Amino acid sequence: MFKSLSTSLLVRGILAVAVGIIALAWPQVTVLALVTLFAVYAFIASGLEVARAFSSAKAGPAFGHLLLGLVDLVAGVVALVWPGPTALVLVLIVGTWAVIAGLVEIAAAFQAGEQSGTRAMFILGGLVSIAFGAVLCARPGIGAITLALLFGLFNLAYGTWALVHGIELRRIRKTLHSAVKETEPAYVKPGLVHTHSGGRLASEVG
Repeated sequence: MFKSLSTSLLVRGILAVAVGIIALAWPQVTVLALVTLFAVYAFIASGLEVARAFSSAKAGPAFGHLLLGLVDLVAGVVALVWPGPTALVLVLIVGTWAVIAGLVEIAAAFQAGEQSGTRAMFILGGLVSIAFGAVLCARPGIGAITLALLFGLFNLAYGTWALVHGIELRRIRKTLHSAVKETEPAYVKPGLVHTHSGGRLASEVG
């Protein structure tokens, strides 16, 4: 569980940070460019969630990841197929996507089978997403450049969070793996019996 979740968080963190840097480094971004950037991000995020769903051993977490993947996919498709989207339309699409994705992520945290640490991460990520979406929905007329700045900052924050927790989960996995190895009983060769004779250890071949 730790391996698949940590890998997914690391990949998504790298993706989010890359998208955030691109959005912030594009001073005169157009609406069409933002639509393309958001759609690519949504499609890749959807694929990662589906991969996490199929790597989950229990139905509860799998359903949550599949639902998150569906939300990402729908948002990307709507952004691409909307005829000549304006900045206002794109803000509403991204804001709605962020709120719904955040709510689904929080709901997924309470699915059966998630551990307490994973549950806390889902809730925190969901709250960040909801806050970002709420800001956009409250100010829909912010324009393409402001949207790019907000989207970039959101992805940098979310990506950094995902990378930190992905690295932490991988460290925990290595620690647990080392602890299990240390507690494993020593291998005894078949046919070799250890007995004590006269206070000295002797080996007899059976």
